[in-house]
Amino acid sequence: MRRRPPMLAGMSSPSAVPAPTPAAVPAPPTLRDVLDAARRLDGLVVRTPALEHPELDRAAADAGARDARLVVKHENLQHTGAFKVRGALNLLLGLDAEERRRGIVAYSTGNHAQALAHAARHTGTRCTIVMPTDPNPVKERAVRRLGADVELHGSTFDDARERAAELAETSGARLVGAANEPVLVAGVATATLELLQQAPDLDVLVVPVGGGSGAAAACLVAAAMAPGLEVVAVQAAASPAAHDSWRAGELRTAANTTRAEGLAVGCGFALTQRVLRERLADFLLVSDDEIAAAQRAYLTAARTVAEGAGAAALAAVLVHPDRFAGRRVGVVCSGGNASEPELRRALDA
Repeated sequence: MRRRPPMLAGMSSPSAVPAPTPAAVPAPPTLRDVLDAARRLDGLVVRTPALEHPELDRAAADAGARDARLVVKHENLQHTGAFKVRGALNLLLGLDAEERRRGIVAYSTGNHAQALAHAARHTGTRCTIVMPTDPNPVKERAVRRLGADVELHGSTFDDARERAAELAETSGARLVGAANEPVLVAGVATATLELLQQAPDLDVLVVPVGGGSGAAAACLVAAAMAPGLEVVAVQAAASPAAHDSWRAGELRTAANTTRAEGLAVGCGFALTQRVLRERLADFLLVSDDEIAAAQRAYLTAARTVAEGAGAAALAAVLVHPDRFAGRRVGVVCSGGNASEPELRRALDA
């Protein structure tokens, strides 16, 4: 079990938020929960490919990660274009008829919203999503087309979160969080379960972090099925709340200004941080421009469309090459819902 990381210099206590009491932190899911989720989701989600791209290996070698061999888990090819639909379906399939009638309320910059809208349509559940007022238009259109009610509120993920909590309180709908949901994490973990079946010889697995459900899920599955596998998280340096929370050993808030909306989260979450503190091997940061360069590498070397959050794991390999040289590296391409301006910016990177 990994020791809690030390608090780094420069992390001042004013950015800390009150730590929740142990009773307020939900218990992480178990491997049995993940296996149950895999059975529940069979036939409802895509078993996405795990592919090797020689030109990406060459790009990694050119960046300094010599002899690194990359395996990309293409969750950009998942229903709704991102891994989050696994968690959303697992959660909504477990609601009873009365809970579905009352509906759900959630907050999201886009992929969590699409996932819940998709799952709500499949299960006949009322669904309201609060998004920031200037969302990725590709994601907003998809949420509306899936039949969810959308309210635009505030400029950030955190503003939307506060508004969603108000709506749930007044309507009686279930508030679905972005990370503090064990059933959601168990569903998300099925992606790592698949990957370890597809590529059982990985040395390290790199997972992008916003709220942290994907990285926490990867840690749980790796600990149970591949204890020698290192899980490395990566977050945008412009929105480092999860990274700072992990380094400090307590929940933190931080500036939230990244262009990669799937990583645009301004606070740490108790459940995912609990898992990450126990099991994560390392946590890296990359800049928005470095993420854009990784998106370009996906486009040109792997013929793959990745949004900013989806390209962050590859960016970590290219930016921190010494960490990955000579190793077989799993890279989670967590989403492909990139807007046209985002792709144009990536091609210019």
